[in-house]
Amino acid sequence: MAPLILASVSPRRRELLSRMGLNFSPVSADIDETPRRDERPEALVRRLAATKAITVGEHHPSAVVLGADTVVALGPVILGKPYDADHAQAMLHMLSGNRHEVYTGVSVWRGDRARGLVTVSVAHVTFRPLTTLEIQSYVATGEPMDKAGAYAIQGGAGVWVASYQGDLETVIGLPRDVVSRLLSRISGV
Repeated sequence: MAPLILASVSPRRRELLSRMGLNFSPVSADIDETPRRDERPEALVRRLAATKAITVGEHHPSAVVLGADTVVALGPVILGKPYDADHAQAMLHMLSGNRHEVYTGVSVWRGDRARGLVTVSVAHVTFRPLTTLEIQSYVATGEPMDKAGAYAIQGGAGVWVASYQGDLETVIGLPRDVVSRLLSRISGV
């Protein structure tokens, strides 16, 4: 079996992949994650997940490379990672009391076969109304600063969730059922 590389150093993704009992090496995928003009959330995460896997795969052609990307969308507005505390607070005010979507793109790439697969998983999350103090206190913890939509459902923001539909691991950033399916398909090629 080809070695497995996770094109991410995200602690959340490493933890989820470790729970699958797989041996892998995390490698940072340093790419531009800026959405293209009029790019929809599903297209964005599909493109970024594939680009991460292929970019890392260029340096590891005999490996299976797993790439992933997650964004939060409130209607047509894509909420990536906040660039500062004020931006994080603005995002959380937008999400307060609203239903939003979380898109996670997952891609696998085998450079030695020039073959890749990519899919997108979507979950729907509704936050209860939040107070300004709750938002400020949460942002002050630093937790939202490297998270799409400025929150971690498995962290402090979990208490704000009034409801969700879909796979919780999609919201966290790496749905293991999708990973298993893609790894099985790419290995069987």
